Amino acid sequence: MEAPAAFTGAGEYERSFTPRDYLSEYYGLSNGQGQPNAFLTQNLRSLAKVFALEGLGGDTLLDVGCGPTIYQLLSACERFQEIVAMDYTPQNRQELESWLRNEPGAFDWRPVVQYVCELEGDRERWAEKEAKLRGKVKRVLKCDVTKANPAAPVSLPPADCVLSAYCLEAACPDLPAFQRALRGIGALVRPGGHLVLLTSLSTTYYGVGEQVFSCLRLDEAAVLGAVEGAGFEVRFTELHTYPAGIGRTDLQATLVLAARRRGTA
Repeated sequence: MEAPAAFTGAGEYERSFTPRDYLSEYYGLSNGQGQPNAFLTQNLRSLAKVFALEGLGGDTLLDVGCGPTIYQLLSACERFQEIVAMDYTPQNRQELESWLRNEPGAFDWRPVVQYVCELEGDRERWAEKEAKLRGKVKRVLKCDVTKANPAAPVSLPPADCVLSAYCLEAACPDLPAFQRALRGIGALVRPGGHLVLLTSLSTTYYGVGEQVFSCLRLDEAAVLGAVEGAGFEVRFTELHTYPAGIGRTDLQATLVLAARRRGTA
């Protein structure tokens, strides 16, 4: 498997991205051979640390490019009163809304929720956490991170935090586009608020079902430079490496960071 010859465009995501295949490929706690999913568990542990940082909390969190997933919100929902989830493709929004409505046949996140509750000290709180998260996600909107206002035509008030996990590098074909997208999502954060960013490094593709999607190859320095260039001061970073790989992707490492927007509210 190798990267597509041309960078995957937005239309291809609308036509070909299958949320359930994506969830099955990357978001079970173990793979088909019963081996632990280090990619997921390391993300969950890093997010628990991020959302325990002093001063990182408030009223509103925007999850930009949420995909069909909730794992990134499990620690966050303890620190914010209202969450707005946003994604480009309708099928991802539908998959997410199916879980939020607790519909029969929705993806089973229970093992992941239990894992996070265990990190927090009580594995048996999983049902309470699921209910809390369902209650705090107030809106699910379309977004396009290639636009100056990713939420357009909706105008959102500045948020206390913007979270974006593995989105920008899949939407941006080159570093200048990545930098512009970071400035766009950064503008949604109030001065003194926070950006939480999860980014794949040294990655050019990932497989979902029968499809292969592009990823912008980035290194840590490029990501940190883009964050600082968007007006943020980095408070936390954690780098994870995957020398053995994690499946149908050439991902080699991930970077989890939290940064504070310069200025005062």
